[in-house]
Amino acid sequence: MINKRLLIKNLLAHNDENSFYDKKQKLSLDHKEGKAKFIKHICALSNSNPENNSYIVVGVDDPENNIIGVDFFDDSKIQNLVNAYLINPPTIQYENVPFPRLPRHKVVGLVSIAPNKKTTSLSKNSWKYKKGAIFFRRGSNSMQASSPIEVQVQNKDIVEAIEKIASNNIELTLKGVFDFFKNHKKEYHPQYKVFKEQFVLCWAGKKTQIEGQTFFSRVDIELVNEQVRLFFSSMDEVQIKVNKNSFIITEYILLGIDAKETHHPLEKTIINFKDNGTYDIVKELLFVPPQYDAEIIEHIYENNNAIVYKIEHELPLSVLEHEDVYRLPTSYLICYLNGFLDAPEQLEKTKDYIKNMQDKTTYIKYKEAMRVLRKVKYN
Repeated sequence: MINKRLLIKNLLAHNDENSFYDKKQKLSLDHKEGKAKFIKHICALSNSNPENNSYIVVGVDDPENNIIGVDFFDDSKIQNLVNAYLINPPTIQYENVPFPRLPRHKVVGLVSIAPNKKTTSLSKNSWKYKKGAIFFRRGSNSMQASSPIEVQVQNKDIVEAIEKIASNNIELTLKGVFDFFKNHKKEYHPQYKVFKEQFVLCWAGKKTQIEGQTFFSRVDIELVNEQVRLFFSSMDEVQIKVNKNSFIITEYILLGIDAKETHHPLEKTIINFKDNGTYDIVKELLFVPPQYDAEIIEHIYENNNAIVYKIEHELPLSVLEHEDVYRLPTSYLICYLNGFLDAPEQLEKTKDYIKNMQDKTTYIKYKEAMRVLRKVKYN
């Protein structure tokens, strides 16, 4: 098994990006330009590394190589994005890798691109890149080729050497378990479980009883062998089940109007451990959008838009409007689920205002609402 934290450190030791790895401050997959550039880099790295893995490290401040981290990214549909835009797409995997000196909610993203001996190209237009375009790596740059290319640089030996140096061992695994317990308070019940005599999984969460059911909030789950964070929640409540081969998380969100909030199942995540020394993560969307009275939703939507207008034009908010700002992310999410499809764009206009609020709870709810919207859109 490869210790992904060590792998990232070894990749960053090659100070300059090159033909087998790239580094980014963040991915902007919600925007056409950011999505297109990501697709371009995947295409270029795939074409330039037909015999070995290639990588993109996300959360690094270039050119100083300072690790600044990014938010936990749990979108399992990233492979679908690559498949939708590329001919002969490579298999890719996005993993969240915790670093000790980063805040709890920050990780370093690692995109692993498996070797693919077929030439990869764009299957359709993407931003300014045209259908049929072929990209490759020249040093740290992703360049467009005028015709199908033969890769001149062979990275197999150097990449295999980097991956070998990053191999895990018992000492690193034990240290990872001790660090996990040290970094989680007793009230979060940190514990570990060994699957298939190979995989050491640590998890922690704050237990609560709601209407006779056990929920956990602020859940952290790490696969210690590979130093990968498999699941992370800031506020949401989840239920957990464990059997001999699997670790199962069912995630819920609180939705409602005013104080009448109820739990709605959002998504089930199943981490399956296999006898052949591999594991996979399967996600199943469970969400059924709650429906409300049309007149009430329209009133909420118009009230929200009035608040957004004042925020955009820096007009003073009333006391009641200040209180409504705390509910903006959830109420706009409910509006979207009840047919007001431009609600996400309206909510996004308030991002900077909400982010700068002294109480960060609303900003956490903002990110949670955008995450739910992304999941619903994908499905």
